[in-house]
This record gives sequence, C-alpha cells and structure tokens, in this order.
Amino acid sequence: MIKRVVIIDYGTGNIYSIKSALKYLGVDSVLSADSRIIRNAKHLILPGVGSFHLAMGKLKKIGLDTIIHEVATKNGVPVLGICLGMQLMGLTSTEDKLTEGLGLIQFPVTKFSENMNYYKIPHVGFNTVQVQPKSILYRGLGNAADLYFNHSFRMTSLEKKSVTGICNHGENFIASFEKDNLFGTQFHPENSQSNGLLVLKNFLEFKNNA
Repeated sequence: MIKRVVIIDYGTGNIYSIKSALKYLGVDSVLSADSRIIRNAKHLILPGVGSFHLAMGKLKKIGLDTIIHEVATKNGVPVLGICLGMQLMGLTSTEDKLTEGLGLIQFPVTKFSENMNYYKIPHVGFNTVQVQPKSILYRGLGNAADLYFNHSFRMTSLEKKSVTGICNHGENFIASFEKDNLFGTQFHPENSQSNGLLVLKNFLEFKNNA
C-alpha cells in the first residue's frame, strides 16, 4: 500500500477524521495547498464540508482548481472526493447560487426534492448503499454496505455507467462514482467505521495503469 497521500488544504473539510483514519490504516498523509506537493502526489483526497459556492471560491482564489484539474486529467493521479469534495468534482451546483464545479465528471449537483414527506433534510446518519458490480471502492463489501452521510445536496448523473453506489433517502441518489482515476463518495468513509476504512484502503491500493 502507498505510504503517503496528499489531502488538499483549502480551509474546509473534516481533516482530523480523515488523517486519523489514514493513520489507523498505516498511511502517512500530508495536508497541503502547495502546488509542487500536489503535483507530485501519488494519491489525492479532496475533502469538503459546507457550501459548494464558497468552497469553489476558495479553490479558485488560491489557484487549486486548475492544479487539481491538471493533476487529475494530465497526470492521471487517483483522486478521491469526499462529500462536498465529491460534489466539487462535478459540473455545477445550485447551492447558494448556480456555480461551476471542477468539471471532472459530468454530474450536476442539486438539492433533495422538496416533497420528501417524513424524510429530514439534511440527510444525516448511517444508510445502506447498494453497490454496483465490479466496483473498486467497495471491493470486499458485497452487494450493500452501511455508510455515514451528512448532506442536503446530491449529485444527479449524466454518466450513469460511472455510478457505483446508490442510496435512498426519500429518493434514490448517487452515493459514489468511479471513472478511470476519479472517485467520489457522498458518504464520509472516515466516519463510517470498518466499512469506510475498507473503502479508503481500496482507494489507496488503486494504481492507474492508463
């Protein structure tokens, strides 16, 4: 397993929990906004908690949007977006106001439907993810896994073949995607106990042979 992973630092995200989970797995990690460190990374994690619009503003202000895009598309570095980090990898979000994302995957982000009956928004807590066959992230977890969520917005899909996990909270939504070296989880693997640790381990063991 790789012994070092770079967590992208742009002032948002559940960094302590991610670093703790990686440490438990025996993985050295570094939190950085340094373009040189990010360009030389073997694996990248894009965390995120809070507003899509504000997060994209922070990434652009320090030039990390172009660095992430370069590393992901030209260098083929495996990238894992977690929760808001996953959403930032998509096309756009309607949170606060319509905002363009990194555009790494053709998934727009919208809020859960208003007609949710007794389902509360935000969606918080453990929920079951239905796993698609041949997924890399869920290897060893079978056809379904309970994982921890905390979100009010969700991705919709223009690339259905890239969707590897589906969850339901009043309606079906994308719990994860995998496309070449790009990975995203709407859930927080770092807070999902043994199932989440296995998801992280599977990501860190992935090598892009393209």
